[in-house]
Amino acid sequence: MVGPKGSSEGREDAPGASAAVLHRRDPVAAMAALFALSAAAFAYVTTESLPVGLLQPISHGLHSSLVATGWLVTVYAAINVALSAPLAHLTKGLPRKTTMCVLMAALVLTSLAAAAAPGYGWLMAVRVVTALGQALFWSLVIPTAASLFPAGMTGRAVGWVLGGATLAVVLGVPAGTWLGQLAGWRAAFLGVAVLAAVVSAPIALALPSYHPAETHAGTGSAPDGRRYRLAIVTTAFAVGGFFCMYTYVSPFLTKVGGLALHDVAAVLLVTGAATLGGVFAGSVVSRRRPNIAPLVPVAVLAPVLIGLYFAGRVLPAAIVLIVAACVTLGAYDVSNQNRILEVAPASTEIASAWASASFNAGIAGGSLAGGLVLNGYGPRPTALLGGLVAVVALLLGVAATRRPRDVRREEREGCRKAGWWRSERRSPPRASRTTGQPHAAVANLKRI
Repeated sequence: MVGPKGSSEGREDAPGASAAVLHRRDPVAAMAALFALSAAAFAYVTTESLPVGLLQPISHGLHSSLVATGWLVTVYAAINVALSAPLAHLTKGLPRKTTMCVLMAALVLTSLAAAAAPGYGWLMAVRVVTALGQALFWSLVIPTAASLFPAGMTGRAVGWVLGGATLAVVLGVPAGTWLGQLAGWRAAFLGVAVLAAVVSAPIALALPSYHPAETHAGTGSAPDGRRYRLAIVTTAFAVGGFFCMYTYVSPFLTKVGGLALHDVAAVLLVTGAATLGGVFAGSVVSRRRPNIAPLVPVAVLAPVLIGLYFAGRVLPAAIVLIVAACVTLGAYDVSNQNRILEVAPASTEIASAWASASFNAGIAGGSLAGGLVLNGYGPRPTALLGGLVAVVALLLGVAATRRPRDVRREEREGCRKAGWWRSERRSPPRASRTTGQPHAAVANLKRI
Protein backbone atom coordinates (compact mmCIF):
# COMPACT_ATOMS: atom_id res chain seq x y z
CA MET A 1 0.00 0.00 0.00
CA VAL A 2 1.37 3.40 -0.94
CA GLY A 3 1.50 5.90 1.87
CA PRO A 4 3.59 8.69 3.20
CA LYS A 5 6.55 7.88 5.34
CA GLY A 6 5.43 7.12 8.88
CA SER A 7 1.72 6.92 8.09
CA SER A 8 -0.39 4.08 9.32
CA GLU A 9 -1.07 3.11 5.71
CA GLY A 10 2.59 2.68 5.05
CA ARG A 11 3.29 0.88 8.31
CA GLU A 12 0.39 -1.53 8.27
CA ASP A 13 1.85 -3.75 5.57
CA ALA A 14 5.48 -3.18 6.44
CA PRO A 15 7.39 -6.41 6.99
CA GLY A 16 7.05 -7.49 10.60
CA ALA A 17 5.00 -4.45 11.57
CA SER A 18 1.66 -6.23 11.99
CA ALA A 19 2.50 -9.88 11.39
CA ALA A 20 1.84 -10.69 15.05
CA VAL A 21 -1.37 -8.66 15.39
CA LEU A 22 -3.91 -10.93 17.08
CA HIS A 23 -6.88 -9.83 14.96
CA ARG A 24 -5.27 -11.26 11.82
CA ARG A 25 -4.89 -14.67 13.41
CA ASP A 26 -7.99 -14.85 15.60
CA PRO A 27 -10.55 -12.01 15.30
CA VAL A 28 -12.77 -13.49 18.03
CA ALA A 29 -9.91 -13.60 20.53
CA ALA A 30 -8.94 -10.03 19.62
CA MET A 31 -12.46 -8.77 20.28
CA ALA A 32 -12.63 -10.73 23.54
CA ALA A 33 -9.35 -9.17 24.69
CA LEU A 34 -10.60 -5.71 23.69
CA PHE A 35 -13.85 -6.12 25.64
CA ALA A 36 -11.83 -7.31 28.63
CA LEU A 37 -9.59 -4.22 28.48
CA SER A 38 -12.67 -2.01 28.19
CA ALA A 39 -14.18 -3.72 31.24
CA ALA A 40 -10.89 -3.26 33.10
CA ALA A 41 -11.04 0.47 32.34
CA PHE A 42 -14.63 0.45 33.63
CA ALA A 43 -13.48 -1.16 36.89
CA TYR A 44 -10.56 1.19 37.47
CA VAL A 45 -12.52 4.38 36.77
CA THR A 46 -15.37 3.14 38.97
CA THR A 47 -13.07 2.59 41.94
CA GLU A 48 -11.35 5.94 41.30
CA SER A 49 -14.60 7.91 41.60
CA LEU A 50 -16.46 5.70 44.08
CA PRO A 51 -15.77 7.92 47.14
CA VAL A 52 -17.47 10.84 45.36
CA GLY A 53 -20.85 9.12 45.61
CA LEU A 54 -20.13 7.64 49.06
CA LEU A 55 -18.56 10.67 50.68
CA GLN A 56 -20.99 10.92 53.59
CA PRO A 57 -21.28 7.17 54.35
CA ILE A 58 -17.48 6.78 54.36
CA SER A 59 -17.06 9.90 56.49
CA HIS A 60 -19.61 8.67 58.99
CA GLY A 61 -18.32 5.09 59.05
CA LEU A 62 -14.65 6.04 59.57
CA HIS A 63 -15.34 9.07 61.80
CA SER A 64 -13.50 11.44 59.43
CA SER A 65 -14.50 14.88 58.19
CA LEU A 66 -16.01 15.39 54.75
CA VAL A 67 -12.92 17.36 53.71
CA ALA A 68 -10.57 14.56 54.79
CA THR A 69 -12.74 11.99 53.00
CA GLY A 70 -12.60 14.13 49.86
CA TRP A 71 -8.82 13.81 49.96
CA LEU A 72 -9.29 10.13 49.05
CA VAL A 73 -10.11 11.35 45.54
CA THR A 74 -7.66 14.27 45.45
CA VAL A 75 -4.61 12.22 46.42
CA TYR A 76 -5.64 9.51 43.97
CA ALA A 77 -5.72 12.02 41.10
CA ALA A 78 -2.42 13.62 42.14
CA ILE A 79 -0.65 10.25 42.00
CA ASN A 80 -1.98 9.69 38.48
CA VAL A 81 -0.62 13.07 37.38
CA ALA A 82 2.79 12.68 38.98
CA LEU A 83 3.65 9.01 38.48
CA SER A 84 2.06 7.80 35.21
CA ALA A 85 5.14 8.50 33.08
CA PRO A 86 7.79 7.34 35.61
CA LEU A 87 5.96 4.06 36.19
CA ALA A 88 5.58 3.50 32.44
CA HIS A 89 9.32 4.07 32.00
CA LEU A 90 10.23 1.67 34.81
CA THR A 91 8.04 -1.14 33.44
CA LYS A 92 8.50 -0.66 29.69
CA GLY A 93 10.39 -3.95 29.25
CA LEU A 94 7.90 -6.15 31.11
CA PRO A 95 5.53 -8.52 29.24
CA ARG A 96 2.22 -6.74 28.83
CA LYS A 97 -0.01 -9.76 29.41
CA THR A 98 1.67 -10.48 32.73
CA THR A 99 1.63 -6.81 33.74
CA MET A 100 -2.08 -6.39 32.99
CA CYS A 101 -2.92 -9.56 34.93
CA VAL A 102 -0.91 -8.28 37.92
CA LEU A 103 -2.70 -4.92 37.75
CA MET A 104 -6.11 -6.60 37.77
CA ALA A 105 -5.08 -8.86 40.66
CA ALA A 106 -3.88 -5.77 42.51
CA LEU A 107 -7.28 -4.12 41.96
CA VAL A 108 -9.02 -7.18 43.42
CA LEU A 109 -6.79 -7.16 46.52
CA THR A 110 -6.91 -3.40 47.11
CA SER A 111 -10.69 -3.36 46.72
CA LEU A 112 -10.97 -6.14 49.33
CA ALA A 113 -8.56 -4.22 51.58
CA ALA A 114 -10.64 -1.05 51.17
CA ALA A 115 -13.78 -2.93 52.12
CA ALA A 116 -12.03 -4.18 55.27
CA ALA A 117 -10.50 -0.81 56.23
CA PRO A 118 -10.63 -0.38 60.03
CA GLY A 119 -9.90 3.34 59.84
CA TYR A 120 -9.22 6.37 57.66
CA GLY A 121 -5.45 5.90 57.51
CA TRP A 122 -5.80 2.33 56.28
CA LEU A 123 -8.23 3.38 53.53
CA MET A 124 -5.95 6.24 52.43
CA ALA A 125 -2.98 3.85 52.19
CA VAL A 126 -5.06 1.42 50.12
CA ARG A 127 -6.14 4.27 47.82
CA VAL A 128 -2.49 5.22 47.27
CA VAL A 129 -1.63 1.65 46.19
CA THR A 130 -4.71 1.50 43.92
CA ALA A 131 -3.77 4.83 42.34
CA LEU A 132 -0.27 3.53 41.56
CA GLY A 133 -1.88 0.62 39.71
CA GLN A 134 -4.21 2.91 37.77
CA ALA A 135 -1.37 5.28 36.86
CA LEU A 136 0.44 2.36 35.22
CA PHE A 137 -2.77 0.89 33.78
CA TRP A 138 -3.59 3.99 31.73
CA SER A 139 -0.08 4.17 30.28
CA LEU A 140 -0.43 0.58 29.01
CA VAL A 141 -4.04 -0.04 28.09
CA ILE A 142 -4.30 2.22 25.01
CA PRO A 143 -1.16 0.89 23.22
CA THR A 144 -2.10 -2.65 24.25
CA ALA A 145 -5.59 -2.32 22.76
CA ALA A 146 -4.18 -0.75 19.59
CA SER A 147 -1.67 -3.60 19.21
CA LEU A 148 -4.49 -6.16 18.96
CA PHE A 149 -5.67 -4.82 15.58
CA PRO A 150 -4.21 -3.62 12.28
CA ALA A 151 -3.35 0.07 12.11
CA GLY A 152 -6.55 0.91 10.24
CA MET A 153 -8.65 -0.30 13.20
CA THR A 154 -6.75 1.55 15.92
CA GLY A 155 -9.38 4.29 16.28
CA ARG A 156 -12.15 1.79 17.01
CA ALA A 157 -10.00 -0.09 19.54
CA VAL A 158 -9.18 3.12 21.41
CA GLY A 159 -12.86 4.11 21.31
CA TRP A 160 -13.93 0.86 22.97
CA VAL A 161 -11.45 1.27 25.82
CA LEU A 162 -12.41 4.89 26.47
CA GLY A 163 -16.06 3.92 26.11
CA GLY A 164 -15.61 1.54 29.04
CA ALA A 165 -14.06 4.33 31.11
CA THR A 166 -16.93 6.69 30.26
CA LEU A 167 -19.52 4.03 30.99
CA ALA A 168 -18.05 3.80 34.50
CA VAL A 169 -19.10 7.40 35.08
CA VAL A 170 -22.56 6.80 33.60
CA LEU A 171 -23.31 3.44 35.25
CA GLY A 172 -20.46 2.26 37.47
CA VAL A 173 -20.34 5.11 39.97
CA PRO A 174 -24.15 5.44 40.27
CA ALA A 175 -24.44 1.66 40.72
CA GLY A 176 -21.71 1.68 43.37
CA THR A 177 -23.39 4.61 45.11
CA TRP A 178 -26.74 2.80 45.11
CA LEU A 179 -25.14 -0.39 46.46
CA GLY A 180 -23.26 1.58 49.12
CA GLN A 181 -26.40 3.33 50.29
CA LEU A 182 -28.34 0.08 50.30
CA ALA A 183 -25.81 -2.26 51.97
CA GLY A 184 -23.08 0.04 53.28
CA TRP A 185 -20.09 1.64 51.59
CA ARG A 186 -17.93 -1.46 52.12
CA ALA A 187 -20.28 -3.45 49.88
CA ALA A 188 -19.51 -1.08 47.01
CA PHE A 189 -15.79 -1.87 47.20
CA LEU A 190 -16.59 -5.58 47.43
CA GLY A 191 -18.57 -5.18 44.21
CA VAL A 192 -15.53 -3.65 42.47
CA ALA A 193 -13.40 -6.58 43.70
CA VAL A 194 -15.84 -9.08 42.21
CA LEU A 195 -15.94 -7.17 38.91
CA ALA A 196 -12.13 -7.00 38.71
CA ALA A 197 -11.87 -10.74 39.42
CA VAL A 198 -14.35 -11.54 36.63
CA VAL A 199 -12.50 -9.29 34.17
CA SER A 200 -9.14 -10.86 35.03
CA ALA A 201 -10.13 -14.19 33.45
CA PRO A 202 -10.59 -13.03 29.83
CA ILE A 203 -7.48 -10.84 30.09
CA ALA A 204 -5.44 -13.86 31.16
CA LEU A 205 -6.99 -16.09 28.49
CA ALA A 206 -7.38 -13.82 25.47
CA LEU A 207 -4.62 -11.20 25.71
CA PRO A 208 -1.66 -12.24 23.53
CA SER A 209 1.81 -12.61 24.99
CA TYR A 210 3.57 -10.32 22.49
CA HIS A 211 4.65 -6.84 23.48
CA PRO A 212 2.99 -3.84 21.74
CA ALA A 213 6.51 -2.71 20.75
CA GLU A 214 6.61 -5.70 18.39
CA THR A 215 3.65 -4.31 16.40
CA HIS A 216 2.72 -1.07 14.67
CA ALA A 217 1.45 0.26 18.01
CA GLY A 218 4.88 0.29 19.67
CA THR A 219 5.92 3.66 18.27
CA GLY A 220 4.16 6.60 16.68
CA SER A 221 3.08 6.03 13.08
CA ALA A 222 4.31 9.55 12.18
CA PRO A 223 6.65 10.61 15.02
CA ASP A 224 6.71 14.36 15.58
CA GLY A 225 8.01 15.74 18.87
CA ARG A 226 6.64 19.23 18.29
CA ARG A 227 3.10 18.11 17.54
CA TYR A 228 3.22 15.65 20.42
CA ARG A 229 4.23 18.30 22.95
CA LEU A 230 1.54 20.64 21.66
CA ALA A 231 -1.04 17.85 21.92
CA ILE A 232 -0.09 17.27 25.57
CA VAL A 233 -0.41 20.97 26.44
CA THR A 234 -3.64 21.28 24.43
CA THR A 235 -5.13 18.44 26.45
CA ALA A 236 -4.39 20.17 29.75
CA PHE A 237 -6.08 23.38 28.57
CA ALA A 238 -9.05 21.73 26.83
CA VAL A 239 -9.84 19.42 29.75
CA GLY A 240 -9.13 22.25 32.21
CA GLY A 241 -11.60 24.52 30.42
CA PHE A 242 -14.29 21.86 30.53
CA PHE A 243 -13.82 21.11 34.24
CA CYS A 244 -13.78 24.80 35.17
CA MET A 245 -17.50 24.59 34.54
CA TYR A 246 -18.44 20.92 34.88
CA THR A 247 -16.99 20.42 38.35
CA TYR A 248 -19.61 22.90 39.55
CA VAL A 249 -22.39 21.91 37.16
CA SER A 250 -24.81 21.18 40.03
CA PRO A 251 -24.72 24.72 41.52
CA PHE A 252 -24.74 26.13 37.98
CA LEU A 253 -27.94 24.29 37.11
CA THR A 254 -29.70 25.07 40.39
CA LYS A 255 -28.57 28.62 41.09
CA VAL A 256 -28.20 29.95 37.53
CA GLY A 257 -30.64 27.80 35.56
CA GLY A 258 -33.21 27.34 38.31
CA LEU A 259 -33.29 23.54 38.18
CA ALA A 260 -34.69 21.75 41.21
CA LEU A 261 -32.01 19.98 43.21
CA HIS A 262 -33.73 16.59 42.98
CA ASP A 263 -33.61 16.81 39.16
CA VAL A 264 -29.83 17.26 38.96
CA ALA A 265 -29.17 13.50 39.01
CA ALA A 266 -31.32 13.01 35.89
CA VAL A 267 -29.39 15.73 34.03
CA LEU A 268 -26.08 14.19 35.08
CA LEU A 269 -27.23 10.84 33.70
CA VAL A 270 -27.96 12.53 30.36
CA THR A 271 -24.57 14.28 30.33
CA GLY A 272 -22.82 10.99 31.07
CA ALA A 273 -24.60 9.35 28.15
CA ALA A 274 -23.64 12.34 25.98
CA THR A 275 -19.97 11.86 26.88
CA LEU A 276 -20.21 8.20 25.90
CA GLY A 277 -21.82 9.19 22.59
CA GLY A 278 -19.01 11.68 22.05
CA VAL A 279 -16.43 8.90 22.45
CA PHE A 280 -17.92 6.87 19.63
CA ALA A 281 -18.49 9.96 17.47
CA GLY A 282 -14.83 10.85 17.98
CA SER A 283 -13.85 7.35 16.87
CA VAL A 284 -15.72 7.81 13.61
CA VAL A 285 -14.22 11.24 12.93
CA SER A 286 -10.74 9.93 13.79
CA ARG A 287 -11.08 7.27 11.11
CA ARG A 288 -12.47 9.56 8.43
CA ARG A 289 -10.71 12.88 9.12
CA PRO A 290 -7.74 12.10 11.39
CA ASN A 291 -5.95 15.38 10.66
CA ILE A 292 -8.66 17.57 12.18
CA ALA A 293 -10.35 15.10 14.56
CA PRO A 294 -8.78 16.49 17.78
CA LEU A 295 -9.37 20.08 16.67
CA VAL A 296 -13.10 19.90 15.98
CA PRO A 297 -14.22 19.14 19.58
CA VAL A 298 -12.14 22.01 20.98
CA ALA A 299 -13.48 24.36 18.30
CA VAL A 300 -17.00 23.47 19.47
CA LEU A 301 -16.23 23.48 23.20
CA ALA A 302 -15.00 27.08 23.38
CA PRO A 303 -18.15 28.76 21.97
CA VAL A 304 -20.40 26.31 23.84
CA LEU A 305 -18.93 27.30 27.21
CA ILE A 306 -18.98 31.01 26.39
CA GLY A 307 -22.56 30.63 25.17
CA LEU A 308 -23.42 28.90 28.42
CA TYR A 309 -22.31 31.99 30.33
CA PHE A 310 -24.72 34.18 28.35
CA ALA A 311 -27.64 31.71 28.03
CA GLY A 312 -27.28 29.85 31.32
CA ARG A 313 -30.28 31.53 32.93
CA VAL A 314 -32.56 29.85 30.36
CA LEU A 315 -32.75 26.28 31.73
CA PRO A 316 -33.43 24.40 28.45
CA ALA A 317 -30.56 26.25 26.75
CA ALA A 318 -28.27 25.56 29.70
CA ILE A 319 -29.01 21.83 29.60
CA VAL A 320 -28.50 21.62 25.83
CA LEU A 321 -25.18 23.47 26.01
CA ILE A 322 -23.91 21.37 28.92
CA VAL A 323 -24.82 18.20 27.02
CA ALA A 324 -23.00 19.56 23.95
CA ALA A 325 -19.92 20.27 26.08
CA CYS A 326 -19.94 16.67 27.32
CA VAL A 327 -20.14 15.36 23.75
CA THR A 328 -17.04 17.40 22.88
CA LEU A 329 -15.12 16.03 25.87
CA GLY A 330 -15.78 12.42 24.84
CA ALA A 331 -14.92 13.15 21.20
CA TYR A 332 -11.74 14.98 22.15
CA ASP A 333 -10.54 12.22 24.47
CA VAL A 334 -10.62 9.46 21.86
CA SER A 335 -9.37 11.59 18.94
CA ASN A 336 -6.51 12.95 21.06
CA GLN A 337 -5.48 9.43 22.08
CA ASN A 338 -5.37 8.47 18.42
CA ARG A 339 -3.28 11.57 17.69
CA ILE A 340 -0.86 10.59 20.49
CA LEU A 341 -0.46 7.13 18.93
CA GLU A 342 0.32 8.86 15.64
CA VAL A 343 2.85 11.52 16.69
CA ALA A 344 4.49 9.84 19.70
CA PRO A 345 8.21 10.56 19.24
CA ALA A 346 9.27 7.29 20.88
CA SER A 347 7.40 4.64 22.89
CA THR A 348 3.62 4.99 22.69
CA GLU A 349 3.37 3.74 26.28
CA ILE A 350 5.47 6.63 27.61
CA ALA A 351 3.53 9.00 25.34
CA SER A 352 0.19 7.65 26.60
CA ALA A 353 1.38 8.04 30.18
CA TRP A 354 2.08 11.74 29.64
CA ALA A 355 -1.28 12.11 27.89
CA SER A 356 -3.00 10.58 30.93
CA ALA A 357 -1.05 12.88 33.23
CA SER A 358 -2.02 15.97 31.21
CA PHE A 359 -5.70 14.90 31.25
CA ASN A 360 -5.64 14.55 35.04
CA ALA A 361 -3.74 17.83 35.38
CA GLY A 362 -6.52 19.50 33.38
CA ILE A 363 -9.14 18.05 35.71
CA ALA A 364 -7.28 19.24 38.81
CA GLY A 365 -6.36 22.67 37.40
CA GLY A 366 -9.81 23.32 35.98
CA SER A 367 -11.52 22.31 39.22
CA LEU A 368 -9.19 24.56 41.23
CA ALA A 369 -9.62 27.58 38.94
CA GLY A 370 -13.37 27.11 38.76
CA GLY A 371 -13.54 26.82 42.55
CA LEU A 372 -11.73 30.12 43.00
CA VAL A 373 -14.15 31.83 40.61
CA LEU A 374 -17.13 30.15 42.29
CA ASN A 375 -16.10 31.40 45.74
CA GLY A 376 -15.62 34.96 44.53
CA TYR A 377 -18.27 35.46 41.86
CA GLY A 378 -20.70 32.53 41.90
CA PRO A 379 -21.23 29.62 39.48
CA ARG A 380 -22.12 31.55 36.31
CA PRO A 381 -18.61 32.92 35.54
CA THR A 382 -17.13 29.39 35.71
CA ALA A 383 -18.53 28.82 32.21
CA LEU A 384 -16.92 32.02 30.90
CA LEU A 385 -13.54 31.14 32.41
CA GLY A 386 -13.80 27.65 30.96
CA GLY A 387 -14.61 29.06 27.53
CA LEU A 388 -11.60 31.39 27.61
CA VAL A 389 -9.31 28.54 28.64
CA ALA A 390 -10.78 26.46 25.80
CA VAL A 391 -9.93 29.29 23.37
CA VAL A 392 -6.29 28.93 24.42
CA ALA A 393 -6.61 25.18 23.82
CA LEU A 394 -8.04 25.88 20.36
CA LEU A 395 -5.06 28.04 19.40
CA LEU A 396 -2.68 25.35 20.61
CA GLY A 397 -4.72 22.72 18.79
CA VAL A 398 -4.41 24.59 15.50
CA ALA A 399 -0.65 24.63 15.92
CA ALA A 400 -0.62 20.93 16.82
CA THR A 401 -2.63 20.03 13.72
CA ARG A 402 -0.18 21.60 11.27
CA ARG A 403 2.69 19.40 10.19
CA PRO A 404 6.22 20.84 10.18
CA ARG A 405 6.99 23.19 7.32
CA ASP A 406 9.98 21.15 6.13
CA VAL A 407 7.78 18.04 5.78
CA ARG A 408 5.23 19.92 3.67
CA ARG A 409 8.03 21.42 1.57
CA GLU A 410 9.54 17.97 0.99
CA GLU A 411 6.18 16.60 -0.18
CA ARG A 412 5.66 19.53 -2.56
CA GLU A 413 9.12 18.98 -3.99
CA GLY A 414 8.30 15.34 -4.56
CA CYS A 415 5.17 16.36 -6.46
CA ARG A 416 7.15 18.78 -8.62
CA LYS A 417 9.51 16.00 -9.60
CA ALA A 418 6.51 13.84 -10.43
CA GLY A 419 5.27 16.53 -12.80
CA TRP A 420 2.02 17.25 -10.94
CA TRP A 421 1.44 20.47 -8.98
CA ARG A 422 -1.33 22.41 -7.29
CA SER A 423 -2.67 23.86 -10.52
CA GLU A 424 -3.40 20.32 -11.61
CA ARG A 425 -5.25 19.25 -8.47
CA ARG A 426 -8.56 19.05 -10.26
CA SER A 427 -7.12 16.79 -12.95
CA PRO A 428 -7.00 13.07 -12.30
CA PRO A 429 -3.51 11.95 -11.19
CA ARG A 430 -1.46 10.16 -13.82
CA ALA A 431 -0.71 6.52 -13.17
CA SER A 432 2.80 5.16 -13.12
CA ARG A 433 3.74 3.61 -16.51
CA THR A 434 5.33 0.63 -14.77
CA THR A 435 2.86 -0.18 -11.99
CA GLY A 436 -0.37 1.40 -13.15
CA GLN A 437 -0.73 3.00 -9.70
CA PRO A 438 -0.63 6.75 -8.90
CA HIS A 439 2.79 8.13 -8.18
CA ALA A 440 3.66 8.02 -4.45
CA ALA A 441 4.37 11.76 -4.49
CA VAL A 442 0.85 12.41 -5.79
CA ALA A 443 -0.61 10.26 -3.02
CA ASN A 444 1.43 12.19 -0.50
CA LEU A 445 0.20 15.59 -1.77
CA LYS A 446 -3.40 14.49 -1.48
CA ARG A 447 -2.81 14.14 2.25
CA ILE A 448 -1.42 17.69 2.74
